[in-house]
Amino acid sequence: MTLRVEEITREQHLAFVAGRGSASHMQVPSWGEVKPDWRAESIGWLDEEGVIVGAGLVLYRPVPGLKRYLAYLPEGPVLPWDEGDLRPWLDPLVAHAKARGAFTVRMGPPVIARRWEASTVKDAIADPAARRLRDVEADVTERRAAEVVEQLRRLGWQQGADGDGFSAGQPRYVFQVPFAGRSLEEIRDGLNQQWRRNIKKAEKAGVKVVEGGLDDLPVFYELYRETAERDRFVPRPLTYFQRMWTALRSEDPDRMRLYLAHHDGEVLSAATMLTVGTHVWYSYGASTSRRREVQPSNAIQWRMMSDAHERGAAVYDLRGITDTLDEGNHLLGLLRFKAGTGGRAAEYIGEWDYPVSKLLHKAFGLYMARR
Repeated sequence: MTLRVEEITREQHLAFVAGRGSASHMQVPSWGEVKPDWRAESIGWLDEEGVIVGAGLVLYRPVPGLKRYLAYLPEGPVLPWDEGDLRPWLDPLVAHAKARGAFTVRMGPPVIARRWEASTVKDAIADPAARRLRDVEADVTERRAAEVVEQLRRLGWQQGADGDGFSAGQPRYVFQVPFAGRSLEEIRDGLNQQWRRNIKKAEKAGVKVVEGGLDDLPVFYELYRETAERDRFVPRPLTYFQRMWTALRSEDPDRMRLYLAHHDGEVLSAATMLTVGTHVWYSYGASTSRRREVQPSNAIQWRMMSDAHERGAAVYDLRGITDTLDEGNHLLGLLRFKAGTGGRAAEYIGEWDYPVSKLLHKAFGLYMARR
């Protein structure tokens, strides 16, 4: 099989993703507009007849003082990762990026290696001998993932570091709730007892969850800043979310939604939801410490899950979780919260680099480490 990689139009890119049913929200053209510090390019893999058989969004990050770039495909590209030899796909990608001035190509193949059921995660958290999820025996191990990893190494790709699951790139460990073939009642029955109790508490207390718009983003942002201070992370600026809203919804009105949980005239919790095809993500969440007893976070999640199911979602993705099971880690509470949905923890094979220029690749790594 002979493939070539070339730039494709926005329309061609979107048509290919639609034909696949879904892709990461970071692999559609609008995501490039969310990242103005990067130069974005839609690329396609074309076969001998000129048919697009693969696609990707490449973000080019310039090196200060040089006309050289890190070429990054977050959670992509969109290829048939589950079949065959990868060389015909990856060699032309590297050649294309090199011609664009890339010193390194970085990608995050959407390939899941292992899965742990919620019950397994719960038992692991309770086990004092279990220190990390990666060391817990998985309920499902995907053989193809090991083949992909072996091929990547053989082709000269290098696996990046991922810390505790929240790396500088995209999360390696996520929590997902399968929706395909399940009724909403079955999904609710899959929630743990505490989740079901909290949803009822919120309903009884009169918590109302509504969809918001662009003008409501400042309200979301105030809660988000409070959450960032409480959970010890650096918040993005309000302009980031405004740009995200405008870019994604201009491409597709269903691409991004904002939900707000009201109680007695005050917004207690807010969250954003992203959709590409049949894959739905809980993207950003925010809440105040006030009136937690009325359980606004559970209420907002259940509304989002209900809406996602109504729109035909196959997967509801709660995004990143920590790999650590240490009681002293402040992120463990988030893992407990997501595990309460009754879904599955999943481990991707991580992000991979191809050093086009080994010298610049190493220098860029040192530069980023200092930052």
